[in-house]
Order: sequence, then C-alpha cells, then structure tokens
Amino acid sequence: MGLLDGKVALITGAGGGLGEAYAKLFAREGASVVVNDLGGPRDGSGADKSMAQQVVDAIKAEGGKAVANGADISTMEGGQSVFDDAIRHFGRADILVNNAGILRDQTFHKASEADWDKVIKVHLKGTFCCTMPVFRWMRENGGGVIVNTSSTSGLIGNFGQTNYGAAKGGIWGLSNVLAIEGRKYNIRIWTLAPGALTRMTADLPRYKENPGAALGPDGIAPAVLYMVSDLSGDQTGKVLGVSGPRGVREMRMMEMEGWKPPHTGWNAQDIVAHAKEIFFSEEQIKMGARRF
Repeated sequence: MGLLDGKVALITGAGGGLGEAYAKLFAREGASVVVNDLGGPRDGSGADKSMAQQVVDAIKAEGGKAVANGADISTMEGGQSVFDDAIRHFGRADILVNNAGILRDQTFHKASEADWDKVIKVHLKGTFCCTMPVFRWMRENGGGVIVNTSSTSGLIGNFGQTNYGAAKGGIWGLSNVLAIEGRKYNIRIWTLAPGALTRMTADLPRYKENPGAALGPDGIAPAVLYMVSDLSGDQTGKVLGVSGPRGVREMRMMEMEGWKPPHTGWNAQDIVAHAKEIFFSEEQIKMGARRF
C-alpha cells in the first residue's frame, strides 16, 4: 500500500531537479503522475520537451503510471493543458504541485523589464494558470491538495533576486487567500520554501561556498509527500521550509502585540516612545521571533 494509491498528481517543472524527485516518489507511492516541463535552459529561453518524457519513461520502467506534458504553464492555455491531460488519461486531479520556475538574477539597478516580466510570468502567473482549472475541479469534486512553491528569497529576501523574490512573495500571498477560500471545499493549500542544490541553484554563492550543507532534490521530496498525503491530516494554509542548514520547519509571519494609539492626537514621535511594544528586539529575534 502506497501513501498515494489511487491519487492523480500534476507536477509542473518535473523534467528535472525537485519536480523530477517529486514525480518519481509520488509514482512509487501509487500516484498516477502528469509530468509537465517545457524544458530548456534555466532562464526560460528555448524548450526541450523530451525532458518530461524521460522522467515518464523512468517512472514507467519502475512500473509506475505517468504521462508527459510539455506545455508552457505561464499561459492559461498551458495550465489548462496540464489539467486536461490529467482528466484525459487518469480521470482525476487530486494533487497539484506548482514547481516550475526560472532564474534571471540581477541586482536591481541592472534589472531589465524583460527579465522582470518573464520571471513574474513563469512563477506567479504560472501558479495562477495551473491552479485555476485544478481548483475549480477540486471545488466540485470533494477537494484535494495544492502545493505552491515559494522561497526564502521572497519570504525573507536575497541579494540580486528582486524579480524572483517578488514572484515568490506573491505566491505566498496567493496561497494564503486560496487556503481561506478552499477550506470549506476540503481543498488544502501548502506553501513550500525549499533550499536545494539543483541545476537552478548550483552556481548561487551560498551553494558554491558550502555545497556539502545543501540538500539534493531527494532530500526535499519527503516533505512534499507528507504535505500531499493523509499524513498531514487536515492542515492547510501553512508554510514549510525545507533546507540543509535549517532542516524542516514551519515558517510564519510574526507580529508584536503592538501599541494602540488614540484615534487622534498622536504623532510620529510616539512611535519612538513605544518602540518596545511595536518592534521586535534583537533578543526576541534570537529567541525565535524571526523576521518571518
């Protein structure tokens, strides 16, 4: 008996890296998998639809069930295509993992409009495009689980990734709203913030400087399996961070109790006077009240 017996999973960006690891693990656990990947370089230029097929062939060689999809998920037609393949081949859409992404890193003063638009389109709009048909189906068919991929670059920040960080922060916000709207339909929403050594991240400074501390894709996949399986119960609306340096942990926005000013008659200087009630101290941050 597998944890995902009888389930149908749709995974974007599954032709390599994290998505490939998810697809293979899900298939071993009994899921039928739609493996989506446009293929091509990590900056989103070009395409190589054979990448998805190679993962499908590997899954089938192990006795699993899978079908390849090479659609561009940053379009509504592409997102619909991934869903349509799930229904056409397997009749259901129980799990969606929005994993596809690209990188076009630049410091902000060097950034171009084209790089900004492309990264936002693939990550944030792509998550929207793939989620819409699946969410609607789940709403009418008893629910399901959606995992949206964010990043500490969006939740905390990272040098040189304004476009990527903005997209990943937007995905977190999208997930928060979907969790509220999907709850009564038994649609569970997770946000994942993975830190893994893949072809997307291999030349990033933090991995080049300390590659031994990084997890590979197979080190992230068990957490995603937990999210989409019955092991996670009815949990929804949560962010799970998974990385080598910090392990597996829930991440939350933290806020102070705050100072309540009068409706009128207060000024900017009052914020200074009540700073201890408004701002986290360094000691509180060290004790666990991290910025996120």
